[in-house]
Amino acid sequence: MSDDTDRTSLDQALRRIPLLAGLGVDDVTSERLGGLTNKNFLLGTPKGKFVLRIPGEGTSEYISRANEAHAAQVTSDIGVNAPLHFFDPVDGIQLAGFIEGAATLNTERFRDLGSVRRAAQSLRRVHDSGKSFRNRFELFQMIDEYLDILSRKGATLPDGYHDVKREAEAVRAALGRRPLPSVPCHCDPLAENFLDTGDRVYVIDWEYAGNNDPMWDLGDVSVEAGFGPDQDAALLEAYFGGRVPPGDAGRMVLYKAMCDLLWTLWGIIQHVNQNPADDFWAYATNRFGRCKALMGSSAFGRAIQATIDG
Repeated sequence: MSDDTDRTSLDQALRRIPLLAGLGVDDVTSERLGGLTNKNFLLGTPKGKFVLRIPGEGTSEYISRANEAHAAQVTSDIGVNAPLHFFDPVDGIQLAGFIEGAATLNTERFRDLGSVRRAAQSLRRVHDSGKSFRNRFELFQMIDEYLDILSRKGATLPDGYHDVKREAEAVRAALGRRPLPSVPCHCDPLAENFLDTGDRVYVIDWEYAGNNDPMWDLGDVSVEAGFGPDQDAALLEAYFGGRVPPGDAGRMVLYKAMCDLLWTLWGIIQHVNQNPADDFWAYATNRFGRCKALMGSSAFGRAIQATIDG
């Protein structure tokens, strides 16, 4: 046990999970895993290894645990998510199976183009599953909702945020000219949400999942994992199985900027909530700077035109 607070949290969680009924904190081994907003533990028990997720304080402000529960179960059933053993749709306590032999990906490990291709195939499997999540991930609506949360908290935004948001109306218009079918998407594909066994990639942590434009997932993972041109090309080619439609490649670029515009606000929410996991003001301003740089580039103008042309 890492400390008394963790011990208490674990004990309370174990009492609620039928699979682990009868076990207490003295009957399991635990290792604290990474996480920016939640507490995650690797549990060793007489019934096997599991990963327990205890949601962080304040996350209910902007995450629907009921929607996440549905998405987590759907993706577990199709074999992309880790096996799901328990999920409380009220507060989000989750117990998932531990994937033996899987490496948690990060920026460095994603330099392996094999990992990039396997990640693309797993995302495509979700997008093509024929399933539907219970909610839509609405980019511009979420930006407005986050701004409302921050306004009520009296938060400071990075200089020029509202100016860039107004410029993003050109992106909204371009995307609306040729909307893609809305499909189940992860919507928050951090590099660390991909677990690679070498044969397949599992995708975990479906907190922000919703029906969305599939190119969002590709643009977002490219940004989160720091992809360069070779990785972007491998991602797109593996996803499409060969030739990449120029309009979809353009959409991916637009979403690279838009995910930074959105997650800038998420970072500021963490900052004002005094989340100790990271320097979230620096996180937010860095993302906003990257968003402005991409939107000001000639490549972005070409991406808008490609998106319009289809």
